[in-house]
Amino acid sequence: MGEAGTPDAGVQGAEGREREFTRHRGLLFGVAYDMLGSVHDAEDCVQETWISWDRRDRSDVADPRAYLVRSVTNTALNRLRSARARREAYVGPWLPEPVATAPDAAEEVERAEEVSYALLVVLETLGPVERAVFVLREVFGLPYAEIGAAVGREEPAVRQIAHRARAHVRERRPRYTADEAERRRLTERFLAASAVGDVDALKDMLAEDALLVTDGGGRVRAALNPIRGAAKCARFLAALGPRYPGVAAEEVEVNGGPAMVLRAPDGDVVGLFVAEISQGRFTSILVQRNPEKLRAFALDGDAGDPGGAGEGGA
Repeated sequence: MGEAGTPDAGVQGAEGREREFTRHRGLLFGVAYDMLGSVHDAEDCVQETWISWDRRDRSDVADPRAYLVRSVTNTALNRLRSARARREAYVGPWLPEPVATAPDAAEEVERAEEVSYALLVVLETLGPVERAVFVLREVFGLPYAEIGAAVGREEPAVRQIAHRARAHVRERRPRYTADEAERRRLTERFLAASAVGDVDALKDMLAEDALLVTDGGGRVRAALNPIRGAAKCARFLAALGPRYPGVAAEEVEVNGGPAMVLRAPDGDVVGLFVAEISQGRFTSILVQRNPEKLRAFALDGDAGDPGGAGEGGA
């Protein structure tokens, strides 16, 4: 930028506009991903934003960052509205696509760690505009006026939407979290009990109102409905675990938090396990099994087992 309110002359040339877009690409991907929970859709939104940016006359663009955020937000909102209709036909529960956030992960996902995997699931319960406002304000810290321009609402309305969204999310987030050592110890015990089908041990590690959600996308075995309650969750996991002998758990970081990639003896990914723990018990277990959403964790470009579709849930 030159003087305030004056378009940067460097944005006008081909190299300048590409440089300016690249400068904000990580932010744009983060906004789109946090709104959509899909790497593929987020990448498409960023690409559409680039095409629009590259083709338009930018002589009146005083703030490229604000313009690009507004553009990617509008694109993501349109996709989010259409995605909700598509998900009504999705086989079983829909869970977000996890993003690896280890130090060597791609630069374009550097901001994805701002929203945990479990929080992405909570954001699915917000309306499209609520989700956009929450992401832009709570995750990326944008001013209310800038958010209003991005979602087409006046600033007072944006403040009210943000307040409602925060309250909604707060009600659904865990009040307590386990430290890293406790989480690792409980997770290892839990996976070991699942592998041998020990119902009693599993039930003892689950909160009374524990929630289990498995996403197979109709392509691999998974519960067709979320399962609620320690007893039901324990029985399902005890029945499923022995079907996958020799599965090993590998610690990974997804969306800025701990997770376990479950691999078959041949190295194929059979699932990704993300859990929330409160007061020494599992309160929610999210198991991503859809091969299309696990490609980033596959060793050979293939993920998941080819056999069987969904299993009946509770």
